[in-house]
Amino acid sequence: MIFSSVTFLFYFLPVTLILYYGLFFSKCLKNGILLILSLIFYAWGEPKFVVLMILSIVVNYFLALIIDVYRDKKSIAKFFLVITCIYNLGMLFIFKYLTFVIRNINQYQNNPIIIPNIVLPIGISFFTFQALSYVIDVYRKSGVVQKNPFYVGLYISFFPQLVAGPIVKYSTIAEQIKNRKETWEKFSVGTCRFITGLGKKVLISNSMAIVADRVFGMSEISPIAASLAWLGSIAYTLQIFYDFSGYSDMAIGMGLMFGFKFEENFNYPYISKSISEFWRRWHISLGSWFKEYVYFPLGGSRVQNKDKMIRNLLVVWLLTGIWHGAEWTFIVWGLLNFVFIAFEKIISFEKIDKIDVFKHIYTLFLVNLGWVIFRSANLYEAGKYISYMFALSHNGFFSDYTLMFIKEYAVFFVLGIVFSTPIAKHANKLIVEKTKGVKVLEYAYPIAIMILFIIVTSYLVKGSYNPFIYFNF
Repeated sequence: MIFSSVTFLFYFLPVTLILYYGLFFSKCLKNGILLILSLIFYAWGEPKFVVLMILSIVVNYFLALIIDVYRDKKSIAKFFLVITCIYNLGMLFIFKYLTFVIRNINQYQNNPIIIPNIVLPIGISFFTFQALSYVIDVYRKSGVVQKNPFYVGLYISFFPQLVAGPIVKYSTIAEQIKNRKETWEKFSVGTCRFITGLGKKVLISNSMAIVADRVFGMSEISPIAASLAWLGSIAYTLQIFYDFSGYSDMAIGMGLMFGFKFEENFNYPYISKSISEFWRRWHISLGSWFKEYVYFPLGGSRVQNKDKMIRNLLVVWLLTGIWHGAEWTFIVWGLLNFVFIAFEKIISFEKIDKIDVFKHIYTLFLVNLGWVIFRSANLYEAGKYISYMFALSHNGFFSDYTLMFIKEYAVFFVLGIVFSTPIAKHANKLIVEKTKGVKVLEYAYPIAIMILFIIVTSYLVKGSYNPFIYFNF
Protein backbone atom coordinates (compact mmCIF):
# COMPACT_ATOMS: atom_id res chain seq x y z
CA MET A 1 0.00 0.00 0.00
CA ILE A 2 1.30 3.44 -0.86
CA PHE A 3 0.26 6.77 0.61
CA SER A 4 -0.66 8.21 -2.79
CA SER A 5 -3.40 5.68 -3.45
CA VAL A 6 -7.18 5.79 -3.19
CA THR A 7 -7.13 2.74 -0.90
CA PHE A 8 -4.86 4.45 1.62
CA LEU A 9 -6.41 7.93 1.47
CA PHE A 10 -10.07 6.96 1.64
CA TYR A 11 -10.04 3.66 3.50
CA PHE A 12 -6.93 2.84 5.54
CA LEU A 13 -6.07 6.30 6.91
CA PRO A 14 -9.65 7.32 7.83
CA VAL A 15 -10.28 3.96 9.55
CA THR A 16 -7.00 4.31 11.46
CA LEU A 17 -7.87 7.84 12.60
CA ILE A 18 -11.39 6.82 13.65
CA LEU A 19 -10.10 3.88 15.68
CA TYR A 20 -7.27 5.94 17.16
CA TYR A 21 -9.33 8.95 18.23
CA GLY A 22 -12.83 7.56 18.48
CA LEU A 23 -12.63 4.19 20.18
CA PHE A 24 -9.56 4.21 22.37
CA PHE A 25 -8.73 6.64 25.16
CA SER A 26 -5.82 4.84 26.82
CA LYS A 27 -2.34 5.54 25.42
CA CYS A 28 -1.58 1.84 25.71
CA LEU A 29 -4.62 0.92 23.60
CA LYS A 30 -3.81 3.64 21.08
CA ASN A 31 -0.28 2.26 20.70
CA GLY A 32 -1.74 -1.21 20.33
CA ILE A 33 -4.07 -0.20 17.50
CA LEU A 34 -1.21 1.64 15.76
CA LEU A 35 0.98 -1.48 16.01
CA ILE A 36 -1.72 -3.78 14.64
CA LEU A 37 -2.61 -1.43 11.78
CA SER A 38 1.08 -0.88 10.97
CA LEU A 39 1.52 -4.63 10.55
CA ILE A 40 -1.63 -4.78 8.39
CA PHE A 41 -0.27 -1.87 6.32
CA TYR A 42 3.00 -3.73 5.76
CA ALA A 43 1.25 -7.01 4.97
CA TRP A 44 -1.10 -5.42 2.44
CA GLY A 45 1.04 -5.95 -0.66
CA GLU A 46 2.84 -9.16 0.29
CA PRO A 47 1.44 -10.79 3.46
CA LYS A 48 4.30 -13.25 3.92
CA PHE A 49 6.79 -10.45 4.57
CA VAL A 50 4.99 -9.41 7.74
CA VAL A 51 6.58 -12.52 9.27
CA LEU A 52 10.00 -11.01 8.50
CA MET A 53 8.91 -7.77 10.17
CA ILE A 54 7.65 -9.54 13.31
CA LEU A 55 10.84 -11.62 13.43
CA SER A 56 12.91 -8.43 13.27
CA ILE A 57 10.94 -6.96 16.17
CA VAL A 58 11.21 -10.08 18.36
CA VAL A 59 14.89 -10.82 17.68
CA ASN A 60 16.06 -7.24 18.22
CA TYR A 61 13.89 -6.88 21.32
CA PHE A 62 15.48 -9.91 23.01
CA LEU A 63 19.02 -9.10 21.85
CA ALA A 64 18.70 -5.61 23.35
CA LEU A 65 17.49 -7.12 26.63
CA ILE A 66 20.44 -9.54 26.74
CA ILE A 67 22.94 -6.78 25.97
CA ASP A 68 21.41 -4.63 28.70
CA VAL A 69 21.80 -7.47 31.24
CA TYR A 70 25.48 -7.89 30.33
CA ARG A 71 26.27 -4.24 29.56
CA ASP A 72 28.92 -4.17 32.35
CA LYS A 73 30.57 -7.29 30.95
CA LYS A 74 31.96 -5.84 27.75
CA SER A 75 33.04 -9.07 26.08
CA ILE A 76 29.63 -10.73 26.47
CA ALA A 77 27.73 -7.58 25.46
CA LYS A 78 29.99 -7.17 22.42
CA PHE A 79 29.40 -10.80 21.43
CA PHE A 80 25.63 -10.24 21.36
CA LEU A 81 26.11 -6.95 19.53
CA VAL A 82 27.99 -8.87 16.83
CA ILE A 83 25.12 -11.37 16.71
CA THR A 84 22.72 -8.43 16.28
CA CYS A 85 24.73 -7.07 13.36
CA ILE A 86 25.06 -10.51 11.75
CA TYR A 87 21.32 -11.16 12.02
CA ASN A 88 20.14 -7.78 10.72
CA LEU A 89 22.75 -7.32 8.01
CA GLY A 90 22.49 -11.01 7.12
CA MET A 91 18.75 -10.70 6.48
CA LEU A 92 19.39 -7.54 4.47
CA PHE A 93 22.08 -9.33 2.43
CA ILE A 94 19.90 -12.36 1.66
CA PHE A 95 16.89 -10.39 0.48
CA LYS A 96 18.65 -7.46 -1.19
CA TYR A 97 22.13 -8.49 -2.33
CA LEU A 98 22.35 -12.28 -2.66
CA THR A 99 21.07 -12.46 -6.24
CA PHE A 100 23.41 -9.59 -7.23
CA VAL A 101 26.43 -11.41 -5.76
CA ILE A 102 25.50 -14.72 -7.42
CA ARG A 103 24.93 -12.98 -10.75
CA ASN A 104 28.42 -11.48 -10.62
CA ILE A 105 30.03 -14.76 -9.51
CA ASN A 106 28.34 -16.56 -12.42
CA GLN A 107 30.24 -14.38 -14.88
CA TYR A 108 33.39 -16.26 -13.90
CA GLN A 109 31.88 -19.76 -13.51
CA ASN A 110 31.67 -22.53 -16.06
CA ASN A 111 28.85 -24.09 -14.05
CA PRO A 112 26.71 -21.13 -13.00
CA ILE A 113 24.96 -21.11 -9.65
CA ILE A 114 21.18 -21.13 -9.90
CA ILE A 115 19.93 -17.65 -9.04
CA PRO A 116 17.10 -17.86 -6.49
CA ASN A 117 13.91 -15.90 -7.11
CA ILE A 118 14.02 -13.59 -4.09
CA VAL A 119 11.49 -10.77 -3.83
CA LEU A 120 12.74 -7.65 -2.06
CA PRO A 121 10.57 -6.75 0.97
CA ILE A 122 9.71 -3.07 0.71
CA GLY A 123 11.44 -0.79 3.19
CA ILE A 124 13.80 -3.50 4.50
CA SER A 125 16.79 -1.13 4.45
CA PHE A 126 14.90 1.44 6.52
CA PHE A 127 13.48 -0.76 9.27
CA THR A 128 16.73 -2.77 9.49
CA PHE A 129 18.72 0.40 10.16
CA GLN A 130 16.20 1.51 12.78
CA ALA A 131 16.39 -1.84 14.58
CA LEU A 132 20.21 -1.75 14.46
CA SER A 133 20.39 1.77 15.87
CA TYR A 134 18.17 0.76 18.82
CA VAL A 135 20.32 -2.20 19.85
CA ILE A 136 23.60 -0.33 19.27
CA ASP A 137 22.39 2.56 21.44
CA VAL A 138 21.55 0.11 24.24
CA TYR A 139 25.06 -1.34 23.93
CA ARG A 140 26.64 2.13 24.02
CA LYS A 141 24.48 3.12 27.02
CA SER A 142 23.27 6.10 24.99
CA GLY A 143 19.79 4.60 24.92
CA VAL A 144 17.58 2.93 27.50
CA VAL A 145 16.44 -0.63 26.85
CA GLN A 146 12.69 -1.03 26.39
CA LYS A 147 11.12 -3.82 28.43
CA ASN A 148 7.79 -3.61 26.62
CA PRO A 149 8.03 -5.56 23.31
CA PHE A 150 5.01 -3.74 21.89
CA TYR A 151 6.80 -0.39 22.16
CA VAL A 152 9.77 -1.80 20.25
CA GLY A 153 7.32 -3.25 17.73
CA LEU A 154 5.63 0.11 17.21
CA TYR A 155 8.99 1.84 16.84
CA ILE A 156 10.18 -0.54 14.11
CA SER A 157 6.89 -0.99 12.26
CA PHE A 158 5.12 2.39 12.61
CA PHE A 159 3.51 2.76 9.17
CA PRO A 160 4.07 6.49 8.41
CA GLN A 161 7.87 6.06 8.16
CA LEU A 162 8.09 2.29 7.77
CA VAL A 163 8.86 1.80 4.09
CA ALA A 164 10.79 4.94 3.11
CA GLY A 165 11.88 6.77 6.23
CA PRO A 166 12.85 9.09 7.71
CA ILE A 167 15.10 6.76 9.71
CA VAL A 168 14.21 7.48 13.34
CA LYS A 169 16.34 6.72 16.41
CA TYR A 170 14.48 5.06 19.26
CA SER A 171 15.86 7.56 21.78
CA THR A 172 14.18 10.42 19.89
CA ILE A 173 10.67 8.96 20.16
CA ALA A 174 10.87 6.69 23.24
CA GLU A 175 9.22 9.30 25.41
CA GLN A 176 6.71 10.16 22.69
CA ILE A 177 5.53 6.54 22.48
CA LYS A 178 4.58 6.62 26.16
CA ASN A 179 3.66 10.23 26.85
CA ARG A 180 2.96 12.12 23.62
CA LYS A 181 0.12 14.61 23.51
CA GLU A 182 -2.22 14.88 20.56
CA THR A 183 -3.45 18.42 19.94
CA TRP A 184 -5.65 20.06 17.36
CA GLU A 185 -2.70 22.25 16.32
CA LYS A 186 -0.51 19.20 15.69
CA PHE A 187 -3.30 17.48 13.80
CA SER A 188 -4.05 20.47 11.56
CA VAL A 189 -0.38 21.17 10.84
CA GLY A 190 0.18 17.48 10.17
CA THR A 191 -2.78 17.31 7.79
CA CYS A 192 -1.52 20.30 5.81
CA ARG A 193 1.98 18.82 5.72
CA PHE A 194 0.61 15.48 4.53
CA ILE A 195 -1.43 17.06 1.72
CA THR A 196 1.56 19.20 0.68
CA GLY A 197 3.72 16.07 0.42
CA LEU A 198 0.95 14.30 -1.46
CA GLY A 199 0.83 17.19 -3.93
CA LYS A 200 4.60 17.04 -4.40
CA LYS A 201 4.38 13.34 -5.16
CA VAL A 202 1.28 13.15 -7.35
CA LEU A 203 1.53 16.41 -9.29
CA ILE A 204 5.24 17.12 -9.68
CA SER A 205 7.09 13.82 -9.14
CA ASN A 206 4.64 11.72 -11.17
CA SER A 207 4.64 14.24 -14.04
CA MET A 208 8.44 14.34 -14.08
CA ALA A 209 8.48 10.53 -13.94
CA ILE A 210 6.57 10.34 -17.23
CA VAL A 211 9.18 12.53 -18.94
CA ALA A 212 12.18 10.78 -17.35
CA ASP A 213 10.90 7.27 -18.08
CA ARG A 214 10.07 8.12 -21.69
CA VAL A 215 13.44 9.75 -22.35
CA PHE A 216 15.54 7.10 -20.60
CA GLY A 217 13.49 4.42 -22.36
CA MET A 218 14.13 6.04 -25.74
CA SER A 219 17.86 6.24 -25.01
CA GLU A 220 18.00 2.46 -24.51
CA ILE A 221 16.57 1.85 -27.99
CA SER A 222 18.39 4.43 -30.11
CA PRO A 223 20.55 7.59 -29.76
CA ILE A 224 18.72 10.69 -28.54
CA ALA A 225 19.59 14.36 -29.00
CA ALA A 226 21.69 16.10 -26.36
CA SER A 227 18.88 18.55 -25.51
CA LEU A 228 16.49 15.64 -24.92
CA ALA A 229 19.06 13.80 -22.79
CA TRP A 230 19.52 16.87 -20.59
CA LEU A 231 15.76 17.36 -20.32
CA GLY A 232 15.37 13.72 -19.22
CA SER A 233 18.12 14.02 -16.62
CA ILE A 234 16.62 17.25 -15.22
CA ALA A 235 13.20 15.59 -15.10
CA TYR A 236 14.63 12.70 -13.09
CA THR A 237 16.51 15.11 -10.81
CA LEU A 238 13.19 16.75 -9.98
CA GLN A 239 11.30 13.44 -9.85
CA ILE A 240 13.53 11.81 -7.25
CA PHE A 241 13.51 14.92 -5.05
CA TYR A 242 9.73 15.33 -5.05
CA ASP A 243 9.19 11.59 -4.77
CA PHE A 244 11.30 11.19 -1.66
CA SER A 245 10.77 14.59 -0.02
CA GLY A 246 7.05 14.25 -0.71
CA TYR A 247 7.03 10.89 1.06
CA SER A 248 8.99 12.38 3.98
CA ASP A 249 6.49 15.26 4.21
CA MET A 250 3.63 12.77 4.31
CA ALA A 251 5.40 10.68 6.96
CA ILE A 252 6.15 13.71 9.15
CA GLY A 253 2.61 15.00 8.64
CA MET A 254 1.00 11.71 9.65
CA GLY A 255 3.33 11.47 12.62
CA LEU A 256 1.98 14.82 13.82
CA MET A 257 -1.59 13.62 13.27
CA PHE A 258 -0.91 10.87 15.82
CA GLY A 259 1.04 13.14 18.17
CA PHE A 260 4.59 12.18 17.06
CA LYS A 261 7.24 14.67 16.00
CA PHE A 262 9.82 13.34 13.54
CA GLU A 263 12.99 15.14 12.49
CA GLU A 264 13.15 16.84 9.09
CA ASN A 265 14.62 14.75 6.29
CA PHE A 266 15.17 17.39 3.56
CA ASN A 267 16.27 21.01 3.63
CA TYR A 268 16.23 22.38 0.07
CA PRO A 269 19.21 20.30 -1.15
CA TYR A 270 19.21 21.81 -4.65
CA ILE A 271 20.30 25.22 -3.34
CA SER A 272 23.59 23.71 -2.09
CA LYS A 273 26.97 25.13 -3.07
CA SER A 274 28.97 21.94 -2.58
CA ILE A 275 28.43 18.20 -2.63
CA SER A 276 29.16 18.13 1.10
CA GLU A 277 26.41 20.67 1.73
CA PHE A 278 24.05 18.76 -0.56
CA TRP A 279 24.40 15.67 1.62
CA ARG A 280 23.76 17.70 4.76
CA ARG A 281 20.45 18.71 3.19
CA TRP A 282 19.42 15.51 1.35
CA HIS A 283 18.07 12.43 3.21
CA ILE A 284 19.31 13.93 6.47
CA SER A 285 18.32 10.90 8.56
CA LEU A 286 20.42 8.49 6.47
CA GLY A 287 23.44 10.81 6.55
CA SER A 288 23.09 11.13 10.31
CA TRP A 289 22.86 7.34 10.68
CA PHE A 290 26.07 6.71 8.76
CA LYS A 291 27.85 9.51 10.63
CA GLU A 292 26.89 8.21 14.05
CA TYR A 293 27.29 4.48 13.48
CA VAL A 294 30.07 4.30 10.87
CA TYR A 295 31.96 7.57 10.29
CA PHE A 296 32.47 8.71 13.89
CA PRO A 297 33.42 5.22 15.23
CA LEU A 298 36.11 5.10 12.51
CA GLY A 299 37.47 8.44 13.74
CA GLY A 300 35.53 10.80 11.47
CA SER A 301 37.48 13.81 10.22
CA ARG A 302 39.19 14.39 13.57
CA VAL A 303 41.92 11.87 12.86
CA GLN A 304 45.36 13.44 12.60
CA ASN A 305 46.23 11.56 9.43
CA LYS A 306 44.37 12.84 6.35
CA ASP A 307 44.74 9.42 4.75
CA LYS A 308 42.58 7.96 7.51
CA MET A 309 39.97 10.67 6.99
CA ILE A 310 39.84 9.75 3.30
CA ARG A 311 39.57 6.07 4.27
CA ASN A 312 36.66 6.87 6.58
CA LEU A 313 34.88 8.79 3.84
CA LEU A 314 35.49 5.94 1.40
CA VAL A 315 33.94 3.39 3.74
CA VAL A 316 30.88 5.57 4.39
CA TRP A 317 30.22 6.35 0.74
CA LEU A 318 30.87 2.81 -0.44
CA LEU A 319 28.29 1.63 2.12
CA THR A 320 25.91 4.45 1.14
CA GLY A 321 26.04 3.35 -2.48
CA ILE A 322 25.51 -0.30 -1.52
CA TRP A 323 22.62 0.63 0.80
CA HIS A 324 20.74 2.21 -2.08
CA GLY A 325 20.71 -0.86 -4.28
CA ALA A 326 22.23 -4.10 -5.51
CA GLU A 327 23.75 -2.88 -8.76
CA TRP A 328 27.13 -1.50 -9.82
CA THR A 329 25.51 1.82 -10.74
CA PHE A 330 24.77 2.51 -7.06
CA ILE A 331 28.32 1.65 -6.02
CA VAL A 332 29.80 3.93 -8.70
CA TRP A 333 27.33 6.66 -7.70
CA GLY A 334 28.45 6.35 -4.07
CA LEU A 335 32.12 6.47 -5.07
CA LEU A 336 31.48 9.54 -7.24
CA ASN A 337 30.10 11.34 -4.18
CA PHE A 338 33.10 10.16 -2.16
CA VAL A 339 35.61 11.53 -4.68
CA PHE A 340 34.15 15.03 -4.71
CA ILE A 341 33.44 15.24 -0.98
CA ALA A 342 37.02 14.15 -0.27
CA PHE A 343 38.27 16.72 -2.79
CA GLU A 344 36.20 19.46 -1.14
CA LYS A 345 37.52 18.59 2.31
CA ILE A 346 41.15 18.51 1.17
CA ILE A 347 41.04 21.96 -0.46
CA SER A 348 38.56 23.44 2.09
CA PHE A 349 36.20 24.12 -0.80
CA GLU A 350 33.33 25.44 1.33
CA LYS A 351 35.55 28.17 2.80
CA ILE A 352 36.31 29.64 -0.63
CA ASP A 353 34.37 32.91 -0.94
CA LYS A 354 33.03 35.06 -3.77
CA ILE A 355 32.27 32.28 -6.28
CA ASP A 356 28.90 31.17 -4.97
CA VAL A 357 27.25 31.10 -8.41
CA PHE A 358 29.97 28.84 -9.82
CA LYS A 359 29.85 26.62 -6.72
CA HIS A 360 26.12 26.23 -7.17
CA ILE A 361 26.49 25.36 -10.87
CA TYR A 362 29.26 22.87 -10.05
CA THR A 363 27.08 21.20 -7.41
CA LEU A 364 23.95 20.92 -9.56
CA PHE A 365 25.98 19.65 -12.51
CA LEU A 366 27.55 16.83 -10.47
CA VAL A 367 24.31 15.98 -8.68
CA ASN A 368 22.48 15.77 -11.99
CA LEU A 369 25.23 13.58 -13.47
CA GLY A 370 25.11 11.38 -10.39
CA TRP A 371 21.34 10.90 -10.72
CA VAL A 372 21.83 9.71 -14.31
CA ILE A 373 24.11 6.95 -13.04
CA PHE A 374 21.69 6.25 -10.18
CA ARG A 375 18.71 5.98 -12.59
CA SER A 376 20.39 3.82 -15.25
CA ALA A 377 19.81 0.06 -15.42
CA ASN A 378 23.55 -0.66 -15.60
CA LEU A 379 26.89 1.06 -16.12
CA TYR A 380 26.78 0.56 -19.89
CA GLU A 381 23.43 2.35 -20.14
CA ALA A 382 24.71 5.09 -17.81
CA GLY A 383 27.81 5.67 -19.95
CA LYS A 384 25.71 5.67 -23.12
CA TYR A 385 23.24 8.20 -21.71
CA ILE A 386 26.00 10.52 -20.50
CA SER A 387 27.60 10.37 -23.95
CA TYR A 388 24.27 11.54 -25.41
CA MET A 389 24.18 14.45 -22.95
CA PHE A 390 27.49 15.75 -24.30
CA ALA A 391 26.78 14.85 -27.96
CA LEU A 392 29.67 12.37 -28.02
CA SER A 393 27.78 9.78 -30.10
CA HIS A 394 27.04 11.92 -33.17
CA ASN A 395 23.53 12.28 -31.81
CA GLY A 396 23.05 15.99 -32.50
CA PHE A 397 21.64 18.64 -30.22
CA PHE A 398 18.02 19.42 -31.10
CA SER A 399 15.02 17.10 -31.12
CA ASP A 400 11.32 17.63 -31.76
CA TYR A 401 10.70 15.47 -28.70
CA THR A 402 12.48 18.05 -26.55
CA LEU A 403 10.09 20.75 -27.68
CA MET A 404 7.09 18.44 -27.26
CA PHE A 405 7.96 17.53 -23.66
CA ILE A 406 8.66 21.17 -22.78
CA LYS A 407 5.30 22.26 -24.20
CA GLU A 408 3.37 19.53 -22.39
CA TYR A 409 5.17 19.65 -19.04
CA ALA A 410 6.51 23.22 -18.83
CA VAL A 411 4.23 24.07 -15.88
CA PHE A 412 5.49 21.09 -13.88
CA PHE A 413 9.14 21.87 -14.67
CA VAL A 414 8.64 25.46 -13.49
CA LEU A 415 6.80 24.36 -10.33
CA GLY A 416 9.47 21.74 -9.66
CA ILE A 417 12.30 24.25 -9.94
CA VAL A 418 10.54 26.99 -7.94
CA PHE A 419 9.44 24.75 -5.05
CA SER A 420 12.90 23.17 -4.78
CA THR A 421 14.04 26.56 -3.41
CA PRO A 422 12.86 28.46 -0.30
CA ILE A 423 11.12 31.09 -2.48
CA ALA A 424 7.63 29.70 -1.79
CA LYS A 425 8.40 29.34 1.94
CA HIS A 426 9.55 32.96 2.21
CA ALA A 427 6.59 34.17 0.13
CA ASN A 428 4.16 32.27 2.36
CA LYS A 429 5.77 33.74 5.49
CA LEU A 430 5.52 37.24 4.05
CA ILE A 431 1.87 36.74 3.10
CA VAL A 432 1.05 35.46 6.60
CA GLU A 433 2.72 38.51 8.18
CA LYS A 434 0.97 40.95 5.84
CA THR A 435 -2.48 39.37 6.17
CA LYS A 436 -2.43 38.85 9.93
CA GLY A 437 -5.72 40.05 11.35
CA VAL A 438 -7.47 40.09 7.95
CA LYS A 439 -10.03 37.35 8.53
CA VAL A 440 -10.86 36.68 4.88
CA LEU A 441 -7.24 36.26 3.87
CA GLU A 442 -6.44 34.06 6.89
CA TYR A 443 -8.69 31.39 5.36
CA ALA A 444 -6.71 31.44 2.10
CA TYR A 445 -4.16 28.83 3.16
CA PRO A 446 -6.59 26.12 4.34
CA ILE A 447 -8.73 26.73 1.25
CA ALA A 448 -5.64 26.36 -0.94
CA ILE A 449 -4.79 23.09 0.83
CA MET A 450 -8.34 21.80 0.25
CA ILE A 451 -8.15 22.72 -3.44
CA LEU A 452 -4.78 20.97 -3.68
CA PHE A 453 -6.26 17.82 -2.14
CA ILE A 454 -9.18 17.86 -4.61
CA ILE A 455 -6.79 18.24 -7.56
CA VAL A 456 -4.57 15.42 -6.28
CA THR A 457 -7.59 13.19 -5.74
CA SER A 458 -8.77 13.79 -9.31
CA TYR A 459 -5.35 12.71 -10.59
CA LEU A 460 -5.43 9.55 -8.47
CA VAL A 461 -9.00 8.63 -9.41
CA LYS A 462 -8.22 8.80 -13.11
CA GLY A 463 -5.28 6.46 -12.48
CA SER A 464 -2.22 8.63 -13.12
CA TYR A 465 1.28 7.16 -13.16
CA ASN A 466 2.14 6.60 -9.49
CA PRO A 467 5.40 4.77 -8.62
CA PHE A 468 7.49 5.34 -5.47
CA ILE A 469 11.25 5.27 -6.17
CA TYR A 470 12.39 4.64 -2.60
CA PHE A 471 10.13 1.61 -2.15
CA ASN A 472 12.94 -0.26 -3.93
CA PHE A 473 15.32 0.38 -1.05
